[in-house]
Amino acid sequence: MLDTPSSCRDAPDSAPDSALCAAEVARGTTRMLLRHDLIAIGEVALDNGRRADLMAIDARGQIVIVEIKVSRADLMGDAKWPDYLGQCDRYYWAVPAGFDLAPLNGVQFLPERTGIIVADRYDAEIVRPAHTTALAATTRKRCTLAFARRAARRLIGITDPDADGLTF
Repeated sequence: MLDTPSSCRDAPDSAPDSALCAAEVARGTTRMLLRHDLIAIGEVALDNGRRADLMAIDARGQIVIVEIKVSRADLMGDAKWPDYLGQCDRYYWAVPAGFDLAPLNGVQFLPERTGIIVADRYDAEIVRPAHTTALAATTRKRCTLAFARRAARRLIGITDPDADGLTF
């Protein structure tokens, strides 16, 4: 049986002995992104009201969004993911090992634009690179500033949890 973190034990569509939960896929994907000099944060609220599972930025300022799917039902029922494309240079799907990749090759998932990452809780591998579609300069600046401010706010929350309610 897998050593399943408590945050995954009650996850829907994720049996501890047969599948990974989203938190485990996120962990392995984040480690892989870091090896590629992409610094990621999770659960990122976007300007358009959507929330990206992972957003990463590289040393050149390129932005990557990763949407994690651990069940076919979640993948097939997700109609919001195209809203992420205008907020990143590259877009990836991250799935656990053994996930059926066939749907991601269908035209509705834009295989010419989107990449695929296969992950476990320790690491991940890019099995299909994402096509780079450069953001407009104004969009890149807005997204980069939001990323930096989000990351800094999270760090403050860790070092001084009582500071969250302060406004200046």
